[in-house]
Amino acid sequence: MKITNQEPLFNIPAGVTFINCAYMSPGLRSASEAGIAAIHQRSEPWTIQVKDWFEPAEELKTLFASIINANKQNIALVPSVSYGIAIAKQNINLTADQEIVVLDQQFPSNIYAWRELSKETGARIVTVKKKESESWTEAILDNININTGLVAIPNCHWTNGALIDLKTISAKTKETGAKLVIDASQSAGVYPLDIQSIKPDFLVTAGYKWLLSPYGLAYFYADNKYFENGNPIEYTWIDKTGSENFSGLVDYTDTYKAGARRFDAGGFSAFINIPMAKAALTQILEWGVENIQETISDLTNRVSQIAKERGYIISEDNRVGHMLGIKLEESKVSEIAKRLTDNKIYVSFRGSSMRIAPYLYNDYNDIDKLFKFL
Repeated sequence: MKITNQEPLFNIPAGVTFINCAYMSPGLRSASEAGIAAIHQRSEPWTIQVKDWFEPAEELKTLFASIINANKQNIALVPSVSYGIAIAKQNINLTADQEIVVLDQQFPSNIYAWRELSKETGARIVTVKKKESESWTEAILDNININTGLVAIPNCHWTNGALIDLKTISAKTKETGAKLVIDASQSAGVYPLDIQSIKPDFLVTAGYKWLLSPYGLAYFYADNKYFENGNPIEYTWIDKTGSENFSGLVDYTDTYKAGARRFDAGGFSAFINIPMAKAALTQILEWGVENIQETISDLTNRVSQIAKERGYIISEDNRVGHMLGIKLEESKVSEIAKRLTDNKIYVSFRGSSMRIAPYLYNDYNDIDKLFKFL
């Protein structure tokens, strides 16, 4: 079901054409209001009770779990994607004869940790490059074999929205015994993700893009098998059993709370970020991820149609519905970027693509305005 234009719910000034949600989402008015109320509460710490350190975060985990069809027990709150990937690295053991599969021009948050793991273990990094005639899914599958120890990929390529079939990739990793780590920053909240059918080892996503959450908050998923012996990357008091009893914190324990809570970052209570994120995820669930994807797909399809009519080349036809890339001559990128910005039209330039990523606050007029200035 298509959603009517939602621009009134966002803090977007008149005259600004923002088609760049893949960079950072504008703020929802409801999230801003929640944040302002939280700032006032934080200025009066005597009003913050013990339950406020735990219950709002647990409520947020429930909301995120609903978005990806997971169980709240599998969710932890972390400050960034790189933090979540570092947890994954801490819990994946490879040997020198194994391989780590990543994509060409993959976002670096899902690269640098694996380069370190390669140095530590001798495992070889395999960077997948695809031919024009094949999809990313096909190219990845061709590089998974009995030597593959880890596949670390996104749901879609961050430069142009090229789609990767995670269910198919997951089936191949299960067949070969490889671990699967997903950076879902460019899909969670806007593209339907079903953890129950993908079953990765770990998934992490930034909150400040399609999940409309504040910067400094990310969502982390860990499979059940990491609940009992999983290794966190910090040892905070708040993840331990009995931490709700502040007077008993000097009674040290080595026992963690149930599920993925051992991976919660210290300070995850985040008294300002959590209420803002709760307002954002509540709104996303009210709209419905499938409905969001259908609505935005209509806009990107219009971009694709007009671009092709005018002689532009779309970077990838096999893509998600919420963003796409238009190939540009490198010599013209700076000129085009300046012209658009001068007219308060905001998109991103990633690799050789102009990345266009609309959201529910955009409409056909925004798309037409973009092409007017191109």
